[in-house]
Amino acid sequence: RLGLERAETAEKALTVIVDLLEKYGQGGNCMESHMTFTYHNSFLIADRKEAWVLETSGKYWAAEKVEGGIRNISNQLSITTKIDREHPKLKEYAKSNGWWDGEKEFDFAATYSYVNTARMTTTRGRYCEGYKLLNKHKGSITSETMMEILRDKESGINMEGGFMTTGSMVSVLPQQPNLPCIHYFTGTPDPAR
Repeated sequence: RLGLERAETAEKALTVIVDLLEKYGQGGNCMESHMTFTYHNSFLIADRKEAWVLETSGKYWAAEKVEGGIRNISNQLSITTKIDREHPKLKEYAKSNGWWDGEKEFDFAATYSYVNTARMTTTRGRYCEGYKLLNKHKGSITSETMMEILRDKESGINMEGGFMTTGSMVSVLPQQPNLPCIHYFTGTPDPAR
């Protein structure tokens, strides 16, 4: 929300978020119950001209510029070796902790996935199912298509049970500046409603 408030472009919003991350860190329970369960955050950041995926692990982060096609995130790290921006000490920190040898190609998701955070056991399937659903409609994705994908319970995109989807958003961002941007938000946590 602060990225949206303080930045005019997707890349500037990314900078706002990582500056706040550096200054304040992140953390806290991601559930209202008394069970302690945390994970780090992933963000899809887009404007009319470009889109970024930002993923964090503690104060460390990696960002990938989306060059085309489809891209999704879930409750797991998905940026691998295509890193367009990164925390200045990302690799140094991984090397100093013995997570990366400094010789093989650096893979953010493989290196930082299990660092100081719990992981949801279903996320890999959920991430892959999201990719399949997007790929099925590649080239003809509409706002209605995205709403249907976000409502999909069988894939785990729309989660129910112990962990539940808490909200969904679909944005239409035309490249032509004279056309309005349109944003759809769910009125309830369950997008199927």
